[in-house]
Amino acid sequence: MKAEDVRNAYAMPLTNPAYPPGPYRFIDREYVIISYRTDPEALRAVVPEPLEIVDPIVKYEFIKMPDSTGFGDYTESGQVIPVRFEGEEGVYVHAMYLDDDAPIAGGREIWGFPKKLAFPKLVHEGEVIVGTLHYGSVLCASASMGYKHRSVDAGEIAHSLAKPNFLVKIIPHVDASPRICELVRYHLEDITVKGAWTGPADLQLFRHVIADVARLPVLEIVSAVHFVADLTLGLGEVVHDYMGEPE
Repeated sequence: MKAEDVRNAYAMPLTNPAYPPGPYRFIDREYVIISYRTDPEALRAVVPEPLEIVDPIVKYEFIKMPDSTGFGDYTESGQVIPVRFEGEEGVYVHAMYLDDDAPIAGGREIWGFPKKLAFPKLVHEGEVIVGTLHYGSVLCASASMGYKHRSVDAGEIAHSLAKPNFLVKIIPHVDASPRICELVRYHLEDITVKGAWTGPADLQLFRHVIADVARLPVLEIVSAVHFVADLTLGLGEVVHDYMGEPE
């Protein structure tokens, strides 16, 4: 293999990459998002500067992705936090747990998504939607929501999805010292919301040493939304380099 062939590589392993190059299009992506009020001190301990916390609110997400280009069929669960960056409102992706190797590798390597392998599920059981997150055999999150109680304006959901998302991308050097530590911004693109609903919901989080979703405790359920959408996961841009800061 020639050196120029190596330079043209886009992902590991070199001769059999874990995922194909994008763009990454998602069809019939099904969301259940439960927004809850949490402990402001706990929130401040996990949101990095220069992001600013808007309110002590966390959005706990279950996302079922049956048709995603290059990544296949998988389910994801995790927490995003409403934030502000240089006057622009968006969300900070704090934790993500999913059951498919390709989007774990691609998400971490390209954008810096905080993805870990776990076992989330989103299923319809009679008149409710149930979301669970297991890490191994341990239940870490359990959510339930009434099925399609009231319609929600699809335009409002699309507007919310179009807001910027922020991540901290961390890549170590070969000696385990920090090599890349950046604040990344990305957007969801070409969004079509096919239906959106709200209803009563509940969420329980349980302590776990690795899947530590309970670090941001549920104090009060604020709202819940269930929707289905097609969208494209846009590529990112670096908006802050932590390695460039003075020590």
